[in-house]
Amino acid sequence: MKTKSNLLLLSTLLGGLLFTFLFWKERLALNLLIYSIYLLAITFINPDVIKSTKLKIYGLAHLLAAILVVINNSDLSVVTYYISLLLFIGFGHQQQIRTIFTAFLAAILQMVTVPFNAIKQLSQISMGNVSLKPFFTLIKYIFVPVIIVILFSCLYAAANNVFAHYAENILNHIGDFLDQLLHFFFKDLSFERIMHLCFGLVLTGGLLLAFFDKSLEKTELKGKEQLHRIRRSLGQKTIWYNIAKTFTGNLLTRKMALKTEYIVGVISFAALNLLLLMLNTIDITTLWFGYEPTGNFSGELHQGTNSLIFSIVMAMAVILYYFRGNLNFYPKSKTLRALAYAWMVQNFILIISVFIRDGYYIEFHGLTHKRIGVLVFATLCIIGLATVYFKVAKQKTIFYLFKVNGNVWFALLLTFTFINWDVLIVKYNLNHVDTVSIDPYYLTSLSEKTLPILDKNRSKIHPSTNNDSEIAKVDQPQEALMRKLDQRIGYFKERYHQESWLSWNLQDWNTAKYFGVDQKN
Repeated sequence: MKTKSNLLLLSTLLGGLLFTFLFWKERLALNLLIYSIYLLAITFINPDVIKSTKLKIYGLAHLLAAILVVINNSDLSVVTYYISLLLFIGFGHQQQIRTIFTAFLAAILQMVTVPFNAIKQLSQISMGNVSLKPFFTLIKYIFVPVIIVILFSCLYAAANNVFAHYAENILNHIGDFLDQLLHFFFKDLSFERIMHLCFGLVLTGGLLLAFFDKSLEKTELKGKEQLHRIRRSLGQKTIWYNIAKTFTGNLLTRKMALKTEYIVGVISFAALNLLLLMLNTIDITTLWFGYEPTGNFSGELHQGTNSLIFSIVMAMAVILYYFRGNLNFYPKSKTLRALAYAWMVQNFILIISVFIRDGYYIEFHGLTHKRIGVLVFATLCIIGLATVYFKVAKQKTIFYLFKVNGNVWFALLLTFTFINWDVLIVKYNLNHVDTVSIDPYYLTSLSEKTLPILDKNRSKIHPSTNNDSEIAKVDQPQEALMRKLDQRIGYFKERYHQESWLSWNLQDWNTAKYFGVDQKN
């Protein structure tokens, strides 16, 4: 036990040193991949961690996310990296967890409880006959009061400017003293670098030291994927019973409560089907075939798309409510199921309308992140509807929906990270500049990986006049756009030349190669 604790603590110390070496004044790129390889290696070396198939899959997913940061180096790739890291850590230390949402929460709890885990590990270390447990027990007593004092000091400083002034002076004096002390012993070290090292130690400890409380894992194990009919006694009341009784009074105390809910469900789904049928008929006749943009084309599509997406989410919530329990086993529920399936089909048609609306938006105004986001969200709605259908047809639980959709969403997140969205947006819009009313200021504000494409197509960076849109009517001086582009190119050259190999990524390298810039070392 002591040998294992010593190994983990030594790994945490080395990880903290590696962290400050890799990330001090560097951009997130190749250094993330190196750090992840270290974490993966230590995790799989740790004898306390079971090397299950699930852990290997999420380990490979995280490694892939780290590689994609080096290749694409986009904001999405960095977000995917952090999500995959937390999922790997969550599943690594609590492998009986089944959903990515619980794994994510478990990893967050593990990060928050780093000091307690570290103290627990350190207290098990002994040097000969001398135990360190009394010393770390004293630290444990001091740590919580210090955190409380710091928290309330921040609150009081936010509430009182005079208190904030004195608190800032005290902190500055403490910082100056520590800086002088460090410079006395180590001339090349600074207080900020020490804090960076401490952050690396805390982060690495949170990723490597297991959270000793398994209550979250045990709680999730109670979740079932298959619905079973629950026969309740008259005295047994559920939360749904109490909520429904607020609106129905004594109606639920009757023997026919389930039949009443069935009748209400049939009426609700019948009315909703008729309502949605009317909307879908209007969309099919006016939007699907022969659509002509009107004066407020942009606002019309934007508002309509947001409303439809919200309605689809609400539709799935309604279905989940009615098929949450014993109504799934009601012998005369065929009519209700048929109406629910019909409503799912109609919502699928509604999603097609969302795709068409967004397609028109892209056709007339070009690609943007938000319009791509609408396509992605509509795709997720299709997946959600499919899993809701399977839930109703196979009598699955909501826990099952969370499990399946979570895995699918994570897989799609990794898949979408393969695409270099900024480059795709710029290439599409500039290739369709004669037919699309582009926003040149939006294009020139995208990430630096698009600079070579923009530089090659300077003559195309102007508002299109092919459509009678609001963007086309705005006077955009091309000289100002070119100055902005030149400033961004100059900033990139200066920034790239100052960075080391730790900040290397493929996109920056391609951009630097185009402009003839070399990295510092």
